[in-house]
Amino acid sequence: MEHIPQESDLCVRAAKLLQVSTQTSLGVNISIDKKLPIGGGIGGGSSDAATVLQGLNKLWACGLSDDELATLGLQLGADVPVFIRGFSAWAEGVGEQLSPVELDENWFLVIHPKISVSTAEIFIDKGLTRDCEALKIARFLKGNTFEEYSNVFEPVVRNKYPEIAQAIDWLSSFSSLIKAGTTARLTGTGSCLFASFESEENANQVLDQLPKKWQGFVAKGLNKSPLKSALLNA
Repeated sequence: MEHIPQESDLCVRAAKLLQVSTQTSLGVNISIDKKLPIGGGIGGGSSDAATVLQGLNKLWACGLSDDELATLGLQLGADVPVFIRGFSAWAEGVGEQLSPVELDENWFLVIHPKISVSTAEIFIDKGLTRDCEALKIARFLKGNTFEEYSNVFEPVVRNKYPEIAQAIDWLSSFSSLIKAGTTARLTGTGSCLFASFESEENANQVLDQLPKKWQGFVAKGLNKSPLKSALLNA
């Protein structure tokens, strides 16, 4: 079990931020059964922080709106606001300018090669492409697909981390099971990678063959966060 210092724990930081911002004297005991890999690049920590802000806002009866919570969340991380709002979105700015989009709710296999990638290191790498065409929401909505866009970080990560390159190639080899017209891709700067599937059965079929040196799980894409429904019914 990996121990995270309180000053680095986004859940603790989120709770303290809400305490200070609302000047409440209330407290809370927080426990978490974390299944997402730390440093995997799939927003696990940011999602946890957003859940704490939303949950404590209701528990402590703070009465803050989603806009106010998203503003607080941005102090914790650029991708916290999207988890605060709880819907699939196109993000611009540093991640706080969100436009709702409806995506196919496919099944995904996510692989963690048990490697940590330094985002800062990838950003300053001389091999990183810095003049690619800007991704615009109007162009995306015409095709409703990310496949025509490339992840400029992937070539750099492939070069620096051969194990991740091997995992991407391994997952890509299951082209007959992966959703037609798609391929295995890196999550941001990594270190996780993923592929889209038409069915849970196909995703699990590949998961069953995953080399033991890597970790993986199957998840279903959703356009709306279950957190919203849970809070409404709480």
